[in-house]
Amino acid sequence: MRGGTVAVIGGSIAGCAVATAVSRAGAGQVTVLERTGGRLEDRGVGLCVHDERAVELRASGALPAGIAAHPLQRRRWVVRDDAEGADGRLIWQQPFPFHSYHWGLLWRGLRESVPDTVRYRQGETVTAVEPAPIGTGTGTGAGAGAGAGEGARVRLAGGSVEHYDLVVGADGYRSVVRAALSPDSRPHYAGYVCWRGNVDAARLGELRGLGDPVPDAVTTVCFPGGSCVVYRIPGPGGPRVNWVLYAAPPRDGRLRLDDPTSFPPGALPPALAEHLDALLEREFPPYWRRALALTDRADTFVQPIYDLEAARTAGGRLLLTGDAAGVVRPHNTSGAAKALQDATALADGWRRSGSFEELLDGYHRARGAAGRELVALARRLGRAQVERTPAWAAMDRDGMAAWWQGQLDGAPGIGGRAMAP
Repeated sequence: MRGGTVAVIGGSIAGCAVATAVSRAGAGQVTVLERTGGRLEDRGVGLCVHDERAVELRASGALPAGIAAHPLQRRRWVVRDDAEGADGRLIWQQPFPFHSYHWGLLWRGLRESVPDTVRYRQGETVTAVEPAPIGTGTGTGAGAGAGAGEGARVRLAGGSVEHYDLVVGADGYRSVVRAALSPDSRPHYAGYVCWRGNVDAARLGELRGLGDPVPDAVTTVCFPGGSCVVYRIPGPGGPRVNWVLYAAPPRDGRLRLDDPTSFPPGALPPALAEHLDALLEREFPPYWRRALALTDRADTFVQPIYDLEAARTAGGRLLLTGDAAGVVRPHNTSGAAKALQDATALADGWRRSGSFEELLDGYHRARGAAGRELVALARRLGRAQVERTPAWAAMDRDGMAAWWQGQLDGAPGIGGRAMAP
């Protein structure tokens, strides 16, 4: 298929990947509409991509070469045990073939790869997306397949309306595009949150003598009712230590978490800050408690955990990618890879399809099932690692291995599956 106009709503990781993919696949004009007017690369959270997924995505062109990544090889599970030392007692270790990334550096690499022909417009807030009315066909190229009443229109906050042959939602868990395509599909609060932060790795030197951090490992600190993963990531100014702590929040009637929300850096409510401090003091080995405490409050934030399965991922000239298509709890370590796989599948479908209808139908069949599988696995991981934690301190190596396989329930592992040929 050649030609056609495409609007990509959202210009972060998924949006940049989609814009590049469809432009290279033959779209006539691609426009990215990103509501943030500032520097997206300032977002400093960490993420990981499975090594096998990275090989696949580099081969497809979805993951550009040269983006800074930190190699990880193993995952260590530890519990507090004052008799064992300041860094806790190791209860299990498993292979962890991933590379970690800094969100901002990954986004920058993807943004720099977007072709110059793509119009990337920041500060553009989309308020609604809807089918184009009869008589406003938007076909703009041979093979576009658009006629009277086909396509979609995008309403912007300033009041203007723009028409496109295809609108792709890459606008995250509060997606405007999903609201139009699948209005009954909404994020559901899982009952717990994650505190997140990162700190300059050089500051670990302040803890010398307390413990021995392992640069190639993810350390998971286990405690009743939660867990915390800690690992290194590259950063603009050198290596950083990234951490994500999962637990139920305090029972505070002032915290409204049932609707999609977050508490950004610098806006952490006192109740959540105090709850975090108490958790660290009560449950963490001294080394890891002090390592997390090095994080400035301005670099600490909270994200409530949500699940979402969109009933439809494509239809009516609308298509969903990344978190817009399905919100997967972070335990699965698959978010970035899934977004890049969605972009790859869309580009492959574009090259094979003779019409938008064929493109959307094929995409939904391929990526809808993949998204549902990821959501289901992440729910199992969340229940086992936060909602219904085992008696960690009583677990041995064999018990941990069996517990882990129970979470996978036949899945090959975390990090996402390989794409079908």
